[in-house]
Parts: sequence; C-alpha cells; structure tokens
Amino acid sequence: MLMDSASRPARARYVLAVCGTLALSACASKYSQVPARLDLQPYGRVALVTFAADNEHRAMSALATQRFAEALLASQPGVELLELTTSDSVLKALPPGTDPVVLAQALGRAKDIPAVFVGELRVSGVKPRARLGVSDVNLRASVSAELSVRLLSTRAGGTLWRSSSAASGTVGRVALAGGLPSVAIRDTDEAYGEVVSSLVRDVTVDLRPTWVKQ
Repeated sequence: MLMDSASRPARARYVLAVCGTLALSACASKYSQVPARLDLQPYGRVALVTFAADNEHRAMSALATQRFAEALLASQPGVELLELTTSDSVLKALPPGTDPVVLAQALGRAKDIPAVFVGELRVSGVKPRARLGVSDVNLRASVSAELSVRLLSTRAGGTLWRSSSAASGTVGRVALAGGLPSVAIRDTDEAYGEVVSSLVRDVTVDLRPTWVKQ
C-alpha cells in the first residue's frame, strides 16, 4: 500500500504532462504560418536610401530609416541590404529633388542591384488641441507624421511595392479640473521616437510572416 501511495503523485504528474502536451499540440494545429506578402529572397540584394524629409526633421528621418532596416533584416534573413545615405557618391552626383525613378535607375547601374527602397517622412510639427467642458479644460500638444515607402525596380523604374502609414503622439498636456491645474510635459525626442516606431511597425507589415487560425 505504501508503494502504491508513493507512485500516485508520479502517475498524476505523468498524466498531467501528457495532457499538457496533447493540449499544446491541439492548439498548435489550429494555426499556420502565412509567408510575408513581400518576399525579397528572389532579389537577393536590395538597397535602402535614407528617407527624405525636410531639414528640421532629418534626424527623425534617419531614425525611421534605421528602424525600417532593422525590421527588414529581422523579418527576411538572408537578404543583403545596402544602406545608402546622402554621402554616397552616386546620390551626391544627382541634383537635389531628383525623381525617385531616375535615382533608382542610377543606383541600379552603379551598384548592380535589382531594386531599391525609397521613402519620405512628413512631420506636421507640434500642434495644440483643446477640449473645453463645463467645469474642466484640457489642452494637449501633439505631433503627427506620415511615412510612405516604395520598392522600385532599378531596370524600368516601376513600383514593385508600396506602403504608407500615419501616426501621432502627445508631447504635453495641461488640464484644469475643479480649479486645480495638472501639467504633464514629455521629452520631445521620446514622443518622436514612439511615433517613428508606430510608423515603421505599420509600414513593414508586408515584410513579416503572420500566423492565421485554421
């Protein structure tokens, strides 16, 4: 009887382990992975030009380009990414405001690449927003931005893929309720960083594989 009593916990743990394994297997069988809508493997090697932006927001544009590159490389291993800044000799030789198609074709000839990512970041700047109530006042300062990205063929200049996104973030808030003021100020760079992260996450959806329930 003692031996039987001692073996019961072991049997119980074994049964629980088996049931857990079966439950996990059942859950896993209900989902399947869907490949990324944009597969860069056939290209092998692509280029990424720093996203265009006005002079005031060049740093924000550089951050968006960097995070786009990180998302691309993390989602599509095995693809070689050539990251090109404005200091690249080919880009420096082109006049400011060169059409992206002309830019892509010039890079194709010089770098021997089949496709290039180009994009533009537009930032609205900080804008105040107010909400007035019967007994309260709420003022917010927010920043909003839009990011559009295209993958261009360097042979014909045609668009192979494109995606865009818009996002906004709160920089500061001033509230007055019950006669008592409340002030909250955020670091501008932190707010801009969150906006950039949201933009890149949305724009790169097609680069990532997804899981769907069967």
